[in-house]
Amino acid sequence: PQKTSFHRSQTLGYRNGFAFFRLPTVGIGGERLYVNQLSQAELDELSNVRPTLTYGPARQAPPSGFVPAHVAFDKKTLKFDAYFQEDVPLSAEEHYRIRQVCIYYFLEDDSMSVIEPVVPNSGLPQGKLVRRHRVPKNNQGDPYHWKDLNRGMNITIYGRTYRIVDCDLFTQVFLESQGIELNPPEEMAFDPYTKLHQMPPRNYVTPSDFDQLKQFLTYDKQVLRFYATWDDTNSMFGENRPFIIHYYLADDTVEVREVHEQNDGRDPFPILIRRQRLPKTFVDKKKTFPSCVMEVSDHEVLEWFTAKDFAVGKPTTLLGRTFFIYDCDEFTRNFFRDKFGITDFQPVEIKKKTLEEVPQVIPPYNGFGFVEDSLQNCFSLFPKPPRKDIIKMLENHLKVLRYQLALESPNPADGKRRFILSYFLADDMISIYEPQVRNSGIIGGKYLGKTRVAKPGSTVENPMYYGPSDLTIGSTIEVFGHRFIITDADEHVLNYMESNAESFPAATLQSLRDHFRPRQVAKEAASSDSPTLGTGKPELDELIGQVQEELNLHKSLNSKTMREAFCQCDEDGFGILDKAKFLALCDSLGVPTNASLVKKLIDLCSCGEDKINYNDFLRAFAS
Repeated sequence: PQKTSFHRSQTLGYRNGFAFFRLPTVGIGGERLYVNQLSQAELDELSNVRPTLTYGPARQAPPSGFVPAHVAFDKKTLKFDAYFQEDVPLSAEEHYRIRQVCIYYFLEDDSMSVIEPVVPNSGLPQGKLVRRHRVPKNNQGDPYHWKDLNRGMNITIYGRTYRIVDCDLFTQVFLESQGIELNPPEEMAFDPYTKLHQMPPRNYVTPSDFDQLKQFLTYDKQVLRFYATWDDTNSMFGENRPFIIHYYLADDTVEVREVHEQNDGRDPFPILIRRQRLPKTFVDKKKTFPSCVMEVSDHEVLEWFTAKDFAVGKPTTLLGRTFFIYDCDEFTRNFFRDKFGITDFQPVEIKKKTLEEVPQVIPPYNGFGFVEDSLQNCFSLFPKPPRKDIIKMLENHLKVLRYQLALESPNPADGKRRFILSYFLADDMISIYEPQVRNSGIIGGKYLGKTRVAKPGSTVENPMYYGPSDLTIGSTIEVFGHRFIITDADEHVLNYMESNAESFPAATLQSLRDHFRPRQVAKEAASSDSPTLGTGKPELDELIGQVQEELNLHKSLNSKTMREAFCQCDEDGFGILDKAKFLALCDSLGVPTNASLVKKLIDLCSCGEDKINYNDFLRAFAS
């Protein structure tokens, strides 16, 4: 116990580049080493070396070199197929999920990893579930060893239990070489939800007595064409529509195409039934089975449509629609003649039913805009303005007929109102303007904008508008509920109608002539007989002098006031007034018309019947 040094002497050395062994000179800790002192093991070995002493030492194989584990087991991995069960609490379709994994055990460092093969569109985070490291198997932290792994057993890795069902061939050979008895392999469990949604594998059975490739190579690009009609007149809004049926000989498919006509009112969809094999006879199935969503296959169909099922003059039902075949093309006739020996291809004449012409009902006029403009909305979806008479507009450009109107109203204040009606010959429109009168209490200006005025009793089907023929002196016109009386017109109206007498009624022209005749007579008389101051008839001049001497006593008479009064009453400005109006005006001005000289002066100033030239009369009152 008192020994404190335990050093050992060097026993290995090198000489000429070779290692050799030498005996120690001292013992452990520097103790004295006795010479030729043999141990019991050496004595036992010497007792058994007699043959060696006789025959010499036996040659022994050199000892194998030391190989570390990371070199001996480099890239050697044990693979186990396993699965684990995962609960699905928030799904009504599945309660648990089976997930298949691969457990890898790396022999070089006793590490493990768990990898789940990636499944496309699974929606789960897959791939490496447990990274490569030494996985503890208990709470003490002891790692898993390859001796702990076997088929048909459960292992728990971080709270998740894996069921090992099988291993690969290398793993099986390695474990058996180490003396481990392997359990029999088990079947891999599959996810019931995934297995439920897998499509069953199709069994493609090619009949031995029919070669589809030969049919395709023989009849490629050969199509039978049939002309057919579909009579759907029994349904609401149905009609007899033409179609073309194509039968493709290469694969026994059928296509139905629509025939579009100009202005048929249908969208340009070219195909009614796409190219496909059409079933002719189905297998008996339950009526409650939803056949509308069934994918038709050979298991549900007893017989498919073939070329011999189509014939001219016979109806054919395709997917619930009955088509009547009335003709076919020349290639189809030759094919049926050579293949089936059919020679009767007489086309059937299709008589189209005459459609009843539905009269167009024009809705009532709503009062907005012109009747012709509103009527265009009933004829077209995109209405166009009605056509205008361009020749008439160019010939009558800026030509206007003007008339004077009086308002027919029970209100006495409206009796003195006067209006100017303008008739535009270019577009037959009318506008009404009211001249402003000072201190009348009525605001003048535009009374009616430029528009066409319909006659009373006019209808939408036959609209009638006022024209120059309807505008006669004294006639009454109705403008949107207001009645006007034509009292006067411009001389241009008479001149225009006389120059275009063939376009107007004789009554209209005669009414204007009667209205303007007194005015023309008075104007002619005034221009021929009107005297000027200091000239004229001696008798009239002498009488004017006598009247002036007599009226000197009447200082209240003012010639300027009298002239303004007479000019205000003379609306035409010709200097001529009616005799009754003239006498009434003289009485209001205080002129002594009862005097003999004044009466004689009035007789001399007369021109025409009951007309007085007030210019000659006012000469007697000149100051």
